[in-house]
Amino acid sequence: MQKANVRKVSADPIISNLTEEQREHLCASLGNVELTLLYKASVHGYNASAFHQRCDRQGPTLLVAYNHSGYMFGGYTSVDYTQSGKQITDEEAFLFSFQGRASVCIKVNSGYSARFDDAGVPNFGEQLYFCYNNQPAVYYRERNEFLGISGKSKAFNVNIATLYGNDTQLAECEVYKVEENPQVSVEEKPWRNVLWTAKRRDELMGLIRNHKPLMTSVSRVRILMIGPVGAGKSSFFNSINSIFTGHVTSKAMSGSAGTSLTVQFRTYPVNDGREGKPLPFVLCDTMGLEEQSGAGLDIEDINSILQGHVPDRYKFNPMAPFQPDEQKVSRPASLQEKIHCVVYVIDATKISLMSDKLEEKLAAIRRKVNSLGIAQIVLMTKVDEACPLVEEHLQSLYVSSYIKTKVQEVSSRLGVPVSCVLPVKNYSQELELELNCDVLLLTALQQMLRFADDYFDDIRPVEGNPI
Repeated sequence: MQKANVRKVSADPIISNLTEEQREHLCASLGNVELTLLYKASVHGYNASAFHQRCDRQGPTLLVAYNHSGYMFGGYTSVDYTQSGKQITDEEAFLFSFQGRASVCIKVNSGYSARFDDAGVPNFGEQLYFCYNNQPAVYYRERNEFLGISGKSKAFNVNIATLYGNDTQLAECEVYKVEENPQVSVEEKPWRNVLWTAKRRDELMGLIRNHKPLMTSVSRVRILMIGPVGAGKSSFFNSINSIFTGHVTSKAMSGSAGTSLTVQFRTYPVNDGREGKPLPFVLCDTMGLEEQSGAGLDIEDINSILQGHVPDRYKFNPMAPFQPDEQKVSRPASLQEKIHCVVYVIDATKISLMSDKLEEKLAAIRRKVNSLGIAQIVLMTKVDEACPLVEEHLQSLYVSSYIKTKVQEVSSRLGVPVSCVLPVKNYSQELELELNCDVLLLTALQQMLRFADDYFDDIRPVEGNPI
């Protein structure tokens, strides 16, 4: 894991209060960054004018507060402080808290301003104020607004007891300038071997075209994509479809939004060319997972999907799980209708920001999938956005120490072997296909088909089906 560099502002011999462990936590939350200490309240004063004198027009900043109860907490904003007198929209903003080894991350709700940019003390969502009344104190104000487009009544869903233990007196308040760290360590040799050649791409496409599921009763492997909102589930299908179509396509709705763009259960077959035959797999897309209960995909819906009961284009209702009709329940779904491989799609730039609630949801899903013996893989997307080395050259993926640490972190947090974590870059803004993207995407798809065969091999004696 890359550590944040905390350096002193020149001409001011001020020292950061962050411990080495705290720096590592914050660096994990922000990615490959360097932190520059701009403001320290005990030195420069607990007042708005001192804060703005040192922190305005500094780009992305991280506010870190400490109280006497041992909590370190604060917030991140990617937008400058300018005293504009305007509401600031910032989808990257979040609040955080560390107390011992317990950590909390609270992302801004979609449709709400992350802060109000005035000449006063720093605030987040006009809920949480630091250096309140120009004193060493934090203040939380309840917001009673109409529901926003997210269905939430506040910019941040804050539990102050969890965030700072109800201790409003600050021992210190610091602000850091957040800059991307251009120095990324490189492994001496690749930690995975990949052939980045057109020959290898063609070979992978041939293997996928000619794949025959190990069970003769199954004509196409059904692969279920599960993941948080915006992680890239739909984009993965579009990317695979693009490769076999021969140009970039956008059949499934994809993009970045606060809530899931996918509201239906969709089964996407892929043809070998626009007029070609169907390939031996189907990618199944689901509504995105959200950490709040009553939002995003329901775990009971996932169980119904795994069992093969949910029809294509079924519209999800986060408030009520899918109810199969009595005739369907009385007749178990065939193996052909069930899911044969589950793929968890995780955004590489947000691994460390994954909340405890979302992690618990994923763990509950994994337990269910495990009980059914279904093969599981993790697809780690947006690797180019996570690491500047990879952004510059995708072939640097498997020599990037940073990506290696992210793969290990995903493995640890989701409880899957490192070998089951596959980094990829989906097609998102490209207009033409790119060899290195194709190789990564096809390699991941090939692994999914292999894992599905492992599942078939495991159940074959039970099913009693011939090969």
